[in-house]
Amino acid sequence: MSLFWRIFGLNAVVFGAATALLLWAPITVSVPVVLTEAVVLVGGLVIMLVANAALLRIGLAPLDRLTQRMTTVDLLRPGQRLPVDGHGGVAELLRTFNEMLDRLEAERATSSARALSAQEAERRRIAQELHDEVGQSMTAVLLELKRAADRAPEALRTDLQHAQETTRESLDEVRRIARRLRPGVLDDLGLVSALTALTTDYGTHTGLSVYRRFDPDLPPLEPAAELVLYRVAQESLTNAARHADARRIDLTLRHTAAAVVLDVTDDGSGMGRASEGAGIRGMRERALLIDADLDIGPGPAGGARVRLTVPLPRDAA
Repeated sequence: MSLFWRIFGLNAVVFGAATALLLWAPITVSVPVVLTEAVVLVGGLVIMLVANAALLRIGLAPLDRLTQRMTTVDLLRPGQRLPVDGHGGVAELLRTFNEMLDRLEAERATSSARALSAQEAERRRIAQELHDEVGQSMTAVLLELKRAADRAPEALRTDLQHAQETTRESLDEVRRIARRLRPGVLDDLGLVSALTALTTDYGTHTGLSVYRRFDPDLPPLEPAAELVLYRVAQESLTNAARHADARRIDLTLRHTAAAVVLDVTDDGSGMGRASEGAGIRGMRERALLIDADLDIGPGPAGGARVRLTVPLPRDAA
């Protein structure tokens, strides 16, 4: 039944019932109308309006659910569908809305995969150039400064040694940025070694106390899954260091029979009512690429907690 005939039928039921009452009820209307008759007529009108409103609310309830879902739907949280019952115009509208969400989520996943792949390729290129070009140039400058300091008179030697130390610190910073852009240890030594280096680096440069725990005998994962786990851990540490005013961060990597779970908790101020920024939405996009579940909320002892659950391949599970 279309929406038009649904509303028409509901009103017809109400008006038909009111007409039947007027025909068979022992009620007459005098001229002029007396008070009791006016009360009966007004009461009947009120009952008719209330019944009509109740029936319309029942008939249009699916549209209310559709409106609420349209205002809250988020493509980074897939699976938000409306139940479709019966046939007719309203059911077809709900079915079309669900199919539209299917297409949008598929297109979003495809475009996100292309964008993140291009982003990783660009990060790899920039990291390689920093390491090969900038790093080698600064290494050459460092060697020249050392030779100049060895041959310089005592009055200039201190200044040259200071410039040498500054150049060495800048070279270390360039190498650290290159490692963050593209962690070579992830490709060479695996996820556990990469996370160990990451937490050590953050603890050294931010002053935070970073505690880590890895389950032994972690099952093998696809390279894409390892990269997502690394990037989510990296973004979680960055958020805790920059925005949460945390002093301690706990990073745990464990596995169950069907998944590998990454937990990052801190003792900072938490998220509160702050909206999700680009960093968190980027984590959600990465989680969708490997069908992982990302949960961000308050930690068990305050602060924030980021939990990424990566399902294992069927053969590994």
